[in-house]
Amino acid sequence: MCMAKEAVVTNMSIQIYHNPRCSKSRAALSLLEEKGVEHEVINYLENPPTVEELTTVLDKLGMEPQDLMRTGEAEYKEHIQGKDLNRDELIALMVQYPKMIERPIVANDLKAAIARPLELILPIIA
Repeated sequence: MCMAKEAVVTNMSIQIYHNPRCSKSRAALSLLEEKGVEHEVINYLENPPTVEELTTVLDKLGMEPQDLMRTGEAEYKEHIQGKDLNRDELIALMVQYPKMIERPIVANDLKAAIARPLELILPIIA
């Protein structure tokens, strides 16, 4: 007897800021699919967020730009490391160089989480 998976239906829209080359990002996407969560995939390297979108994500995460940066990236070392930049300048650089943005991020209308570890996104999709 074959049992169909029951889809999780929420009233909130779910987005995943995804990098298909990242194993953590692929794992988060797989979790959303396994749970039957309707979601929008945003390949943020091909379609970087706007300043407004990134600011909203940071607010949902409860983070400052520095908390969401991949400090090992060459772009970080070239454009940010050792410089005294304000929040708006940091966000603008993250939009310009999206490779610096930590991933994957799963967001709903109210909050967001970085899926490191993967379980952190469970409250977002509940």
